[in-house]
Amino acid sequence: MLDADKFRQEAHRLVDWMADYLRDIEQYPVKSKLAPGDIKALLPLLPPTEGEDFAQIFQDFEALILPGITHWQHPGFMGYFPANSSFPSVLAEMLTATLGAQCMSWETSPAAAELEERMMDWLKAMKGLPPEWAGVIQDTASTATLCALLTAREKNQ
Repeated sequence: MLDADKFRQEAHRLVDWMADYLRDIEQYPVKSKLAPGDIKALLPLLPPTEGEDFAQIFQDFEALILPGITHWQHPGFMGYFPANSSFPSVLAEMLTATLGAQCMSWETSPAAAELEERMMDWLKAMKGLPPEWAGVIQDTASTATLCALLTAREKNQ
């Protein structure tokens, strides 16, 4: 059972680990050295029948999961795009996760929607764009590509 006191203790331990990880990320290989199936072979075939202590879960994370991670924040990672894991973004994620915030629209989170709108106004000002400028920021390359294709299709009709 993870009560509030145990949660606090484990959260402090995780924050220490997270700070060390981000500080020392260069000690990790950019890409995992494991072969396909290596991690799966280490996991039990059957699901657990009861919960485990968080210390054991974290030990499994370090031993089984961490070796199979591609470290997107590593300075040597040159693929895809950066992973937005800075100290401020991790703290913000902690708050968002604690609130269980679903920030997809004004109805689901007025604060998130209006904060995002204001921050986009700030971004326009910082980039020197006119106040009447409007646009859309896509959440993934896939949706951006889809929107570009749909826009091109509509423009050519």
